Amino acid sequence: MSVARRLALALTLPALLATTTLTQAASLELSAGNDTKPVACGGELPAFLAGVKQEAVAKGIPASAVDTALAGAQIDQKVLSRDRAQGVFRQTFLEFSQRTVSQGRLDIGRQKMSQMKDIFGRAESEYGVPAGVITAFWAMETDFGAVQGDFNTRNALVTLAHDCRRPQLFRPQLISLIEMVQHGDLDPATNTGAWAGEIGQVQMLPKDIIAHGVDGDNSGHIDVKKSSADAVLTAAAFIKSLGYRKGEPWIQEVQVPENLAWEKTGLGNEIPASEWFKLGVTPRDGDTKFGNLPAALIMPQGRKGPVFLTYPNFNIYLEWNQSFIYTTSAAYFATRLSGAPTYAKGNPDPALDDAAMKDLQTKLQARGHDVGKIDGILGSGTRNAIQKEQQRLGLAADGWPTQQLVQGL
Repeated sequence: MSVARRLALALTLPALLATTTLTQAASLELSAGNDTKPVACGGELPAFLAGVKQEAVAKGIPASAVDTALAGAQIDQKVLSRDRAQGVFRQTFLEFSQRTVSQGRLDIGRQKMSQMKDIFGRAESEYGVPAGVITAFWAMETDFGAVQGDFNTRNALVTLAHDCRRPQLFRPQLISLIEMVQHGDLDPATNTGAWAGEIGQVQMLPKDIIAHGVDGDNSGHIDVKKSSADAVLTAAAFIKSLGYRKGEPWIQEVQVPENLAWEKTGLGNEIPASEWFKLGVTPRDGDTKFGNLPAALIMPQGRKGPVFLTYPNFNIYLEWNQSFIYTTSAAYFATRLSGAPTYAKGNPDPALDDAAMKDLQTKLQARGHDVGKIDGILGSGTRNAIQKEQQRLGLAADGWPTQQLVQGL
C-alpha cells in the first residue's frame, strides 16, 4: 500500500510474466514530483550498495546495521520480470467479488474478529477504523497471513532501487528496510514478501511500516509478518493516515429507478447522498442518515448489475489499490463483515470479450476519447468514454460496454 502498490500489481491480481535483463549502464533518474535531486541507479552492484550505505549513514543509521542489512544482497531477475509484466485484469465485478468474498473467507474473517476482539477494539478506539475494513484487506491481500509472498524482501528492493525504471520510488523503501533491520524488526537474509517489497499479513512497504508500525503484542518489535496483532494495528494506523473518517460509511448498496439520470453517475460525480435519494435511489438497508455526505453512484457492471453509493471513506480503498474491481470488491467485503447482506446480482448485460473490447476502444479513440492503451481492459478512461458515447447515442449512460453500443458506433 503506497506509491509502489499503485504502480505495481497487487498479489491478488493475475499477470502475464515477461522476461527482461538488467541494464548494466550506470545512470541517473530524476525523482518524482517537485524534487529534482537525481537518484543514483544502475552500474556495478557493489558501487551501488556503497552509495546506499552512504545515504543510510547520513540519515543516522549505524554503519553496522547497514552492513548487516546489505550483506549478501543480490539482483533478483524474477523481480524484474514481474516488474516488466503487463497487468491483466479482465474479470468482471461479479466474477472477482464472488471468488474473493467467499463464504469460507467470511467465516474465517468473523472468527478472527471474534478471537481478536480486544485488538480490533483498539483499532477502532485509537484509530477509528472498524474491524470489517481491516479484516477485508487482511483476507484479500494474504488470506489472513497464509500467502505473504516468497521473494526475499531485501533483494527485491535492492533490485528495484538499482534498476533505473523507478529508483525514486524504491530507494527510500530500501533505506527504510535498513532501518527496520537496525530496530531488530526484520532479518534481511530470511524475510520474504511480495515482489515489489511489500511485507506481512496486510502487505505494507517498509516506509509505511516505519511511519505507522504498532507493536500490538508488546513484544518490543513490530513484526507485521508473524504477529497478527501488529499487522492489524499497523494497518489501522496506516488507514487512518490516509484520511479515514471515523463513524462514516464507505460504500452502500442501493436500488435505482429505471429513469435515473445515468450521466450523473460514476466516480468523481459526487452530490449529497440526500440528492440521490430524492432521485429515487434507495438504500437496500433503508439507512439514509448519512444523506449529508457527498456520494457517487457506481455500477461496476452497469445499471442492471449491483449498484452502490460510495462515500468519502471509499477514497481510502482507492489509495490502497487503484483497480476499480479490486477496490469495490474490498469495500463490499468490508460491508459483509460488518453485517450487510449479499448484494443483489441483478441481470447485467454480458461482458464483451477481449477482441470486442479492443475494437470498442479503437472506435472510441477514433472519436477523440482518451482511453489509454488499447488493451481490452475496462479502465476509468474507457468507462468515461463509453458513458459519453452512450449519452450521445441516446442510450442509458451507465458506462458499461454492450453490443448495442458497439453497433451504435
